[in-house]
Amino acid sequence: MKFEDLLSEINGFGRFQKMVLCINFFGRFSLACHFLLGNFIAVIPSHHCSISSLDADEIFENLTQEERLTVSIPVQDDGTPASCHMFSYPQFHLLSNSSSPSEVAVVQCQNGWEYDNSTFISTLATQWDLVCDKRALSRLTTTIFFIGVMCGAAAFGSLSAMFGRKPMLLVSHMLGMGFGLCSAFSSSFIMFAVLRFFTGFTITGSVIISTILNVEWVSIEHRKLVGVIDSLSWTFAFMSFPLVAYFIRDWRWLTVAISLPTVTAIITWWVPESARWLIANGRVDKAHYYLHKCAVMNRKKEIIVIPSVKGCSDKSHGSAGFFTARFAVATVAYGISFNISSFGLNRYLTQFVYGAIEIPAKLSIYYLLDKFGRRITQAGSLLFVGISLMINIFIPKGENKSVVRTVIAVLGKGCSATSFGTVILYSSELYPTVVRQNGMGYNSFVARLGVSVAPLILLSDDVWSHFSQVILSSLGLSAAFVAYLLPETRGRCLPETIEDVEGIGYGYVEKLSSLGN
Repeated sequence: MKFEDLLSEINGFGRFQKMVLCINFFGRFSLACHFLLGNFIAVIPSHHCSISSLDADEIFENLTQEERLTVSIPVQDDGTPASCHMFSYPQFHLLSNSSSPSEVAVVQCQNGWEYDNSTFISTLATQWDLVCDKRALSRLTTTIFFIGVMCGAAAFGSLSAMFGRKPMLLVSHMLGMGFGLCSAFSSSFIMFAVLRFFTGFTITGSVIISTILNVEWVSIEHRKLVGVIDSLSWTFAFMSFPLVAYFIRDWRWLTVAISLPTVTAIITWWVPESARWLIANGRVDKAHYYLHKCAVMNRKKEIIVIPSVKGCSDKSHGSAGFFTARFAVATVAYGISFNISSFGLNRYLTQFVYGAIEIPAKLSIYYLLDKFGRRITQAGSLLFVGISLMINIFIPKGENKSVVRTVIAVLGKGCSATSFGTVILYSSELYPTVVRQNGMGYNSFVARLGVSVAPLILLSDDVWSHFSQVILSSLGLSAAFVAYLLPETRGRCLPETIEDVEGIGYGYVEKLSSLGN
């Protein structure tokens, strides 16, 4: 008897499965906020050199603030005070609008900076002066966090395969909350960066393990629904987070605000262990215990036959192509999400719209997976992402075009949400039970590598204003081609052993062969 047949007998989407789905939904809600935290705490507000060193003898006593800046800070081409330079001595002649000498002594900031606190009370940049030659460090914190997520994905993938889904899920929630809270009280930038790394390392287990638990407990026909609901937990978090950030403008308290709610994840203790994993590891009695609970809660008959899982070898088909697609999906999706300030509109509103557009995009997955299958949905959504990013390259920047650019970016974000929601379900269906958690861990590792690279790609705009869009567009279009070569999993049972996936890979191999001919 196959496990899917057994699930059908005891109801593959009854009250038991809905309980598992709800617990994991609320357990993951606040974790998604950590992924976008850098959009608000790593902001570099407007700033200029502190002019206190030029006013040692209180010579500015009778000057207004505007006049003090005029005689102390050189003006940039756009008319705003320079951010990183000041005059070596006051230029009082500038007050009379007389022409400045051809050679004015300009030096780097001598006594720190003054920041515009009208939008943010404090950020990482204002806390540790991460500006001018240290400007990249503020963005680097996001990369450090996702490097932690990347390493944690591989680690928790292996740990949950060895010790089970449930205990590692609880460990991930608790450690993630602990490191998150500790990072909010960091006394130095290095301390914060280290703690952000471990926050990312630990919370990623919650992401990949809860997804696997949801998928392994439901029947074939309900996997796509579970995949959509699972991904919507991130969408609601992405919509709620800008509202929280709007009212909490201090980086320390914002970090506390998104870390503390993880304590509610203690309800993970009531999440059942995966019966598939228990059977694959020879713990049939424990599997029978959870299957019995499932049958009782779903008001079905007692379980008599427990399916068995054979041994396995260590190979699978299509992994390289899927890793490539997963890398591109994550890089493009977060490249768009991190780039909320380049369209000229309100940062909070843009982030909210980015989250809101994911609702129809992810709900459409339910229809698309049925109509076109996993492969076409994945490839098609990536194709539209690449096209939307390409269109924005040719739309000139400026206030009169900011709305148009934002609309195109939002449509691209919607398509990237569709591709992301699809890829998570797709990856869980490609791997057999005996290596599914390891496979998801390695896939998540590759995805987080892409997310880690995304902030660095955005820095390439300093070289050319459209450079990052060209890179992200190229990734999306290339990944669409790769995704089209992947095997289809629509309507298939979840593979239990490596032998089960041998047939799934044939379609992939045949496509490569036909392309070669």
